Amino acid sequence: MKSPLRKLLRHPSAVAGAAFVLAYLFVAVFAPLLAPQDPSRGDLMLRLKPPAWSPGAEPGHLLGTDELGRDMLSRLVYGARVSLGVGFATVGLTSAVGMFLGLVAGFSRGWFDDLISRFADWLQAFPLLVFAILMMGVLGPGIGNLILVLSVKGWVGKFRVIRSQVLTEREKAYVEAAWAIGRTPLAIMLREIAPNVVHTLLVLATIHMGTVILSEASLSYLGFGASPRVPAWGSMIASGRTFMSVAWWLPTLPGVAILMLVLSLNLLGEGLRDVLDPRLRK
Repeated sequence: MKSPLRKLLRHPSAVAGAAFVLAYLFVAVFAPLLAPQDPSRGDLMLRLKPPAWSPGAEPGHLLGTDELGRDMLSRLVYGARVSLGVGFATVGLTSAVGMFLGLVAGFSRGWFDDLISRFADWLQAFPLLVFAILMMGVLGPGIGNLILVLSVKGWVGKFRVIRSQVLTEREKAYVEAAWAIGRTPLAIMLREIAPNVVHTLLVLATIHMGTVILSEASLSYLGFGASPRVPAWGSMIASGRTFMSVAWWLPTLPGVAILMLVLSLNLLGEGLRDVLDPRLRK
């Protein structure tokens, strides 16, 4: 029987998505080495210089400069740190919370299941962006607050899916056998049920990361994301939209960076689903 990794390597779209995601991770981790200049240092004498392949380009600025004369390539490189940092932190936190609550609620049922399910219903009633804007308006901009706000609602989807799977798994023969040999409820949840639902969590986390990155970019675009001093792709699009007619590269390049990253994550998530979902293995 082929291993999941070998099956994943035979999935063209998943391999392409994984390659792009790894490239983004490499850029984010080694940003200080890859960025040609300080992303926050500008020169008004070099403002709005086009990319190197356009007439009037400035040597040393491969992707041109912004309205303050800051190097676009350096800002794009450091922007990857913001998007991926927020994405990994939010997805990691929401996955842990969703997995824990889904396991406990689905396995125990009763009043705890009812309480968490009604709370999840209440949270899901609020549109994500409206909820995030209200919360960020109260807490103020910042990476930490952004991660917290996106995590408050982010666990709900994972909780619902994990809970529904746990409700199915707890009725199967291997769980009954674990009860028969005297396993504790905690041991059954962690050793018997969790390994059978973790593949679903992995797929959900991969796809959810794309949603988190889009949400972060949207909030940064509206001025509710990272601090203005931090180069973030969303705020780069917001500041560049004013100069769209004379400097197309200002909003276009960070927009393309977001598009390629989110598309790659979705391709990787779909590949993981095809490989790990037992209903699709054939």
